[in-house]
Amino acid sequence: MLAPSGDQYEIAAGGYRAVVTECGGALRLLEHEGRTLLDGFGEHEMAYGGRGQLLVPWPNRVRDGAWSFGGRDLQLPISEPALHNASHGLVRWAAWTPEEHTGHSVSLTYRLMAQTGYPWTLDLRVVYDLSADGLTVTQSATNLAGEPAPYASGAHPYLAVGPGPVDGWELTLPASTRALVDERLIPVGREEVEGTAYDFRIARPIRDVGFDDAFTDLIRSGDGTATVVVSDPATGRSVALWVDERHRWLQVFSADDVPGRARRSLAVEPMTAPADAFRSGQDLLEIEPGGDLSASWGIRAL
Repeated sequence: MLAPSGDQYEIAAGGYRAVVTECGGALRLLEHEGRTLLDGFGEHEMAYGGRGQLLVPWPNRVRDGAWSFGGRDLQLPISEPALHNASHGLVRWAAWTPEEHTGHSVSLTYRLMAQTGYPWTLDLRVVYDLSADGLTVTQSATNLAGEPAPYASGAHPYLAVGPGPVDGWELTLPASTRALVDERLIPVGREEVEGTAYDFRIARPIRDVGFDDAFTDLIRSGDGTATVVVSDPATGRSVALWVDERHRWLQVFSADDVPGRARRSLAVEPMTAPADAFRSGQDLLEIEPGGDLSASWGIRAL
């Protein structure tokens, strides 16, 4: 019997082990020295709650799935009926094709064909690579269409430093600005985090703060990366997620409204653009005909 997420691709190096799935090119499992770093999903399960999935050619939401580009009005499928939004792209449930699989890395590809709502053809590629420095994920897209293609990418890992809840964990979130959203989780403004419950620029306990929020104005190190750290002071366990300069946004989600899974882990989602970028144009990228674009992020144990 085939697993619900399709073929499984295991890699290992430097004390790390990961499993990537055919379905969605998703990251199902990541551990270090036998210690779980992700709240993933089992081989017998689907990737519920977006766990480990790749979000292309847009992350997060598009209001009503309706948008315009190049003088054309377009309509995306409504994949979040409760809020009437188009959610998390078009490749989460697609079967990705293995390109190369070694002991420490795996690359998969998928050709996203032009379709109603997104009339551009893209060749997509993801590379998962393990080393002593942890996991590096590189998501790439090549535009095969004859005109510029609007594009954004993201991913949906849930970080874990134990069984939860997250209340006793500490968070370092190097972001100065939070997006404000309406009842449909569509951005309507921004606020500085200083003086609010969402200022985690210096590590502090999460306590009762609930997250389903996008953050930007990321504070970066000399190499251009921004790093989120989740720690459990009780055990001394920590995990870090870093993003490169292409990723200008981080979505943080504690799943407070999900029965049975609320606050047991913390999703930290790299995003090159915020929710509704197809409508607002905020940080939306364009790939020229024949051109390509790559963005990288990664996870490591501390």
